[in-house]
Amino acid sequence: MDERDLYILELLRRNARTPKTTISHKLGVTEAAVRKRIRRLETKGIIVGYRAVINYRKIDMTYSFTGIDVEPENLINIIKGLTEMEEIASLYLTSGDHDLLAEIVCRNLSELEEIHRRIMKYRGVKRICPSIVTDIIRI
Repeated sequence: MDERDLYILELLRRNARTPKTTISHKLGVTEAAVRKRIRRLETKGIIVGYRAVINYRKIDMTYSFTGIDVEPENLINIIKGLTEMEEIASLYLTSGDHDLLAEIVCRNLSELEEIHRRIMKYRGVKRICPSIVTDIIRI
C-alpha cells in the first residue's frame, strides 16, 4: 500500500461520498486511476463497506454498543448466531475488555433488553455489558 492509497482511505473515512473526481484532482491522477485503486482496496477487504452514520436518538430509536464476553470454545458458534440477528448492525472481534462488541440498533430500551436476553441464551455467553449511545460527539 502506498501513500496514494492511504490518502484515498483517509478521504473516504472522513466522507465516503467524496467524488472520485475530487480525489483524482487532489492526487493529480485520472478518475479512472482512482476508481481502479478503490476497487482494489475493496477487493482486498481493506474497504469493507460504506454507510450513513445515523443519529438514532433524533428518530427516537435506541443505539447501543454491547460488549459480549464468551467462553473461547464457543466463540465461532456465537459469532455465527449473532451475525444472523438483524438488530446487530455490526459485530467486532476485540482484544480489549470484551471478546466481541456488537453495535445494536432497535426501537426502544425494552427491545434492547429482549435482544440482550436472546444473546445471553447462546451457549458460552458469560456476560454482556451494554453501553447505550446518548449522543454522537465526533465522527
